[in-house]
Amino acid sequence: MSHDHGHSANRNRLLIAIGIVAAVLVVEAVGAWLSGSLSLLADAGHMLSDLTGLVVALMATIVAARPATDRQTFGFRRAEVFGALINGLILVVVAVFVTIGAIGRLVAGEAEVQSGPMLVVAAIGLVANFGALLLLRPSAGHSINMRGAYLEVFGDLIGSLTVIVAAVVIMVTGFQAADAIASLLIAAFIVPRAVLLLRDVVRVLSEAAPADTDVAEIRDHILGTAGVVAVHDVHVWAITSGAPVFTAHVVVEPGVFRSGGTGKLLDELSGCLSAHFDVEHSTFQLEPAEHAAHEDELHR
Repeated sequence: MSHDHGHSANRNRLLIAIGIVAAVLVVEAVGAWLSGSLSLLADAGHMLSDLTGLVVALMATIVAARPATDRQTFGFRRAEVFGALINGLILVVVAVFVTIGAIGRLVAGEAEVQSGPMLVVAAIGLVANFGALLLLRPSAGHSINMRGAYLEVFGDLIGSLTVIVAAVVIMVTGFQAADAIASLLIAAFIVPRAVLLLRDVVRVLSEAAPADTDVAEIRDHILGTAGVVAVHDVHVWAITSGAPVFTAHVVVEPGVFRSGGTGKLLDELSGCLSAHFDVEHSTFQLEPAEHAAHEDELHR
């Protein structure tokens, strides 16, 4: 019951955060149009990406509860990866659009920005993002999914602060280029995140071993288990970020089969991967030495 209650609480927090971010996104888009601020528009684009990320996080809390089927044997968690792909592409488009626009304004030097509306809208965004941040903070330390949502909103908070600084500079000094410079700073903040996000998506979809998984260390742990002679055909990939899957063929001593100790060995191997490497889904094929030699002959 407490697990279900935790999922429900996370879902409610995400729904409220989505409402806050969506409302601020509309306010910032309208504010950018009224004030002529490119940095506000950049922050609105950033918030559009973060809104996508929050929706993906909400989907994850719902999808994670769905059981696997005969068609989706690992369940539906890979939907998170496709959502992250969309999010990463949005970030790239926003960064490119904002960079081109900011450079154009700096070169032309003709843009006139209304600093008053720009400051008011950015301040509203700051307060709203701070509220969403406080809302998500209690769950951020207990869930990878919720931690990602928390970081999305934190990014929006930084964007709002950048726009506020630019608005104050324009208001005090009349330096209109501060808006375009703030836009470039927001774009510079977006690009590394987009690259990292798309890199993680490519890693999952190409079924590469997760970055934080040391395959050689896992192999050594397996070889160090009593009764294990050798290990081969090792494969590690991830269904989605934070959900690694492991398979391997394990050659064992003949006595393990004679004594009926295969079940105990399987429990020990899966327990080792779960405890030391946070791999919940592992599959082992136990083989006597003669079968492993037969496989080697077939593969030659």
